[in-house]
Amino acid sequence: MKQFPENFLWGAAASAPQTEGHSSKNGKSPSTWDKWFELAPEKFNADQGPENTSNMYEFYADDIKRMRKIGMNSFRTSIAWTRLLPDGKTLNPEAVAFYRDYFTKMNEAGVKPIMNLFHFDMPWWLMEKGGWENRESVEAFGFYAKTAFEQFGDLVDMWTTFNEPMVHIESGYLYGYHYPAIHDFKKAVQVGYHTLMAHVAAVEAFRQVMPKGQIGIILNVSPAYSRSDEPADLKAKENADLLNIKSFLDPAVFGTVPEKLVTLLAENELLPVTEAADKARMAANTVDFIGLNYYQPGRVQAPTNPKQPAQDVSDLFAHYDWPDKKINPYRGWEIYPEALYDVAIMMRDEYRNIPWYVSENGMGVADEERFMDESGEIQDDYRIEFMIDHLNYLHQGIEAGSQCFGYQAWTFVDCWSWLNGYRNRYGFYRVDLEDNYKRTVKKSGHWFKELAERNALPE
Repeated sequence: MKQFPENFLWGAAASAPQTEGHSSKNGKSPSTWDKWFELAPEKFNADQGPENTSNMYEFYADDIKRMRKIGMNSFRTSIAWTRLLPDGKTLNPEAVAFYRDYFTKMNEAGVKPIMNLFHFDMPWWLMEKGGWENRESVEAFGFYAKTAFEQFGDLVDMWTTFNEPMVHIESGYLYGYHYPAIHDFKKAVQVGYHTLMAHVAAVEAFRQVMPKGQIGIILNVSPAYSRSDEPADLKAKENADLLNIKSFLDPAVFGTVPEKLVTLLAENELLPVTEAADKARMAANTVDFIGLNYYQPGRVQAPTNPKQPAQDVSDLFAHYDWPDKKINPYRGWEIYPEALYDVAIMMRDEYRNIPWYVSENGMGVADEERFMDESGEIQDDYRIEFMIDHLNYLHQGIEAGSQCFGYQAWTFVDCWSWLNGYRNRYGFYRVDLEDNYKRTVKKSGHWFKELAERNALPE
C-alpha cells in the first residue's frame, strides 16, 4: 500500500455561491452573479442561475451525514460575504445562525471545516463602486474577514482568504467569463493588486482576532511547460509562471512581490497604483499554509508578433498545443497528473517547504446519466482513474519530502458552475435537478470511502 501521512485530510471542496442556494433570501443581498443573471440570463447554460444551485442551505445537516458516509474527514467551502454582511457593514443574524449551526454540525460529525472567505462572489453594492478596481475594496474585505473570524473563530480554526484569485481577475477583465466581462490588461493588473492587498488585510485581521488557528490562501496552480528549451520559449514560460503562480504565491509565502514581475509589468506600462504602507503590510502578513488547486498544466511558447507594451497576456506568452496531450473532452482540459509531483517539488524547493494541501482536483463530465446502472448509480470509473493517477504522483511528492497534508476533490455534490450551470458534473453525489435536488452517491463515493479509511492507495 502507498501510505499517506498520519491525520491526512481526505475531503472535498465547494463554495457558498455554487451550493447554498437561497441566493435572494434570508437577508442575503445580490452578488455580481445574481445581478448578471438578472441582466443577461442568455449567457447562462440552460437558464440555470445562482438562485437555487444545490440547495445546501436547506440540506446541509443531511449533507454532512453524507460526507461521513463516504469517509470525508474535512470539507472546504466558503462564507457568502453578501449573506453575512448584506450591506458590507450590518451583520445578518440569520446568516450567523445558519453558519454557526452548519460548522457546529460539521465538527460534531468529525468533518473538519476549512473556511474560505471569497469565491468569485463580489457583492453588488461594492461592484457598483468599481469592485476590485476600487481601493476601498481592500479595507471592506478586511472588515468582512474580521467579522467572520469574530463570529465563527471558535468553530473554525483553518481559514483561507481567496479561492483562485487569478480566475476572477482574468475572467472578469480579460476573458469575459465573469462580470464585468471586459478586456483591459491594465485594469486586470490593478484588480489583481487590490485583491492581493485585500488578502493581506484579511491576514492582518486574522492575526489580531484569532488567538489560535491557521490562515492561508487557495491558488490555482497550472505549472507552465515550454514548447522547447529555446530562449524565447523559456522566456514565455517565465512570464507565465510570474503572472499565474508567483504573483500571489510569493507575496503569500515570502511577503514580497517578485522583482522580475515588477520589471515585467514596468516594461509593459502595467504597474498598478500602490500605497506607501503596502510593502510593510505585505511583509508582516504571510500565511501559515497554502491550498493548491490543480486541474491541468499550462503549455506555452513564445508569442508571434507580440505587441509592446503588451495589451494581453498572449503578448507575453502564447498557448502551445502539445501533440501528445490527453484531453478530458467535456471540459477541453488536458489531463496531466505528472504535474502534481512537479508542484509538490516546487513547494518543497522554492517555497521553504511550507505546509500545503491539494485544495481542488477533479474531473467534470457532461451527461453522466449515460453511465447510470440499473440501480440508478453513476458508474464514474473515469473519475476514479483520474484521481488515482493524480494521487500516485502526489504520493511520490510526499515521499520526496514535500509537506502536503491533505487532498480535497472538487466536489462533494454536483454543483452549479457559473455560466456553465450544471453542464458538467463533478460530485461524489449526483444531484437530480428534477427531483428536489435529490442526492445519489456515485461509484466514486464508495471508492473514496475505502481510500480515506485505508489512508492509502493500493500498489
